[in-house]
Amino acid sequence: MLLGTVLVLLLLGSAGTASAHAALESTDPADGSVLKSAPHTLTLTFSESVALLDDSFRVYDPDNRRVKTSSAHHAKGAGDTASVTLPAKLGTGTFTVAWRVVSADSHPVSGAFTFSIGKPSATTTPISTAPNENPLTGSLYDVTRYFAYIAAALLIGTATFLALCRPPNPAILNKPILTGWWTLLASTLALLILRAPYEAGTGLASAFDPAALPRTLTTRPGQALAARLLLLAATAAFLLRLRGRERFGRAALATGTALAVALALTWASAEHASAGIQVPVAMTSAVLHLLAMSVWLGGLTALLTVLYRSPDLRAAPVARFSRLAFISVTVLVVTGVYQSWRGLGSWNALTGTSYGRILIVKLGAVLLLLAAAAWSRQWTARLAGTEVQLPVPELVRAGAGAGAGAGAGAGADAGPDTAATAAATTTATTATTQALTGDDDGDDPNPPPGTGGKRQLPDPGAGDGSPDGYRRGLRRSVLLEVAVGVIVLVITTLLTNTLPGRAAAEAQRTATPAGIPAASVTMVPFRVGNAGGKVQITIDPGRVGENSVEAVVYGPDGGFATVPELRLSFTLPSQKIGPLDAGIKDEGGYWGTNSLNIPIAGTWTMKVTIRTSDIDQVSVERRVRIVR
Repeated sequence: MLLGTVLVLLLLGSAGTASAHAALESTDPADGSVLKSAPHTLTLTFSESVALLDDSFRVYDPDNRRVKTSSAHHAKGAGDTASVTLPAKLGTGTFTVAWRVVSADSHPVSGAFTFSIGKPSATTTPISTAPNENPLTGSLYDVTRYFAYIAAALLIGTATFLALCRPPNPAILNKPILTGWWTLLASTLALLILRAPYEAGTGLASAFDPAALPRTLTTRPGQALAARLLLLAATAAFLLRLRGRERFGRAALATGTALAVALALTWASAEHASAGIQVPVAMTSAVLHLLAMSVWLGGLTALLTVLYRSPDLRAAPVARFSRLAFISVTVLVVTGVYQSWRGLGSWNALTGTSYGRILIVKLGAVLLLLAAAAWSRQWTARLAGTEVQLPVPELVRAGAGAGAGAGAGAGADAGPDTAATAAATTTATTATTQALTGDDDGDDPNPPPGTGGKRQLPDPGAGDGSPDGYRRGLRRSVLLEVAVGVIVLVITTLLTNTLPGRAAAEAQRTATPAGIPAASVTMVPFRVGNAGGKVQITIDPGRVGENSVEAVVYGPDGGFATVPELRLSFTLPSQKIGPLDAGIKDEGGYWGTNSLNIPIAGTWTMKVTIRTSDIDQVSVERRVRIVR
């Protein structure tokens, strides 16, 4: 109830606007505007600071030729702007501007708009306003990010399990730690190489441009990746120094914690937390969230390794991890609620945006993970119950053996007073019965049926009722936790690549006055007998209400062509509306009208009829999207 109340207050409470991906707020000249004279500069204003690329602006004239401009820069030094200087003589007609920048949270964003000088052209450059991405580069970059998250969880979680849960044979965890370190190193190097083509939306070949890596190292994401490499080098030196130890002093624990926090900061400083509202709080939350996730999921992997490699594992390390996992889950819940509020901003965004829908999927996966964790806790309690019921002499002997080993390890780390440390550790181990389950009244929190709630001495040959049976059950439940945990990590990485609900809502609000998309441009190929060609149809602005239509016919050689008749109609099948005749007329070089009224948003079927002679004609249909 308390968590639900906090969530409601956070989601519905007041807060300033924020975004994590940059949203375009305005353009100068305005999208779709008609100017009497040529502008000197183009300026874009965003909702947050942006980084500029070498190819941030591409300007095309009415003949689809690229206009030479100055290099992109921030207007008047404002980090939330992007600007270029135009040449003195531009001519007249409609110009198309395609732009691409990098948000403060490291994600590239792009778009396009048009403006006209003198009067609009009969034709405009057909250019998509959708993000310009190279599919292979984007996919490789995303997959590499998955591996980086998994490797961080494995490295940090396994090291934490080794230091705080004190498994009986620490050497068996060397391989998971090394795997995590090498995987994180390889993925970080790959991300550093892929960063330049990922930002530019180009192919993999551009990653090997001599100027690509130096330029990446001047950006915040590149600097964060470089810092991660340095931290991995320091981590390697730290791990080599502690190799072979079974106990760790305060200095070692403090150093390890500092390295883990610093590694987590390399993510927080270059992703969603680094932009928007409450940046210091958000970055702190992001670091804690990543560390808690790593301790829990990486620790589960370490526990699973120990369970399989140490068949006679006692309950003490498992119980220590159980308490550590409980703390981690608590941190995950608190930081997760905050980050969800910060990313969504409203209840509507939970179901109305991609970010919200992915967040719902993640919530379901986390609930499944918690169910698996509860199952593991039951097996842990049963395993602890079998050890509590050991005969007293055997328990004392086990405690004395463990205490002697612990004392020897502690003496090597803490000083020459080995005998006193061993005696103290023996006493602590003998008292494990209370520490494992948190009670000492003999009540079993998970009693078998018919026992009256009291612990029963299991029969060593009773199959699953024996300690070995409980360990097998624990292995299965932990394996399930690890599998679901990997799914949660994948979903988390998807979230970091998705426009948060706040930013999506802000982008939608600012898109209406800015006029993006500027127009709907559709190319319709046709063929009549042995002749063919294509018709370029521009619907401006491509929204509900009054629109202008321009249709230009091209021949098979790509040049302008004339036809005796061209008709255009629109039908909305889902609403049984139409056909609406566009009423286009031959305007000399193109067919057009300024009075097409489209009443409803949706995907309309556009029917184009081209007559090339007195007896030859063809009709072609295409779907066009009309927005509000």
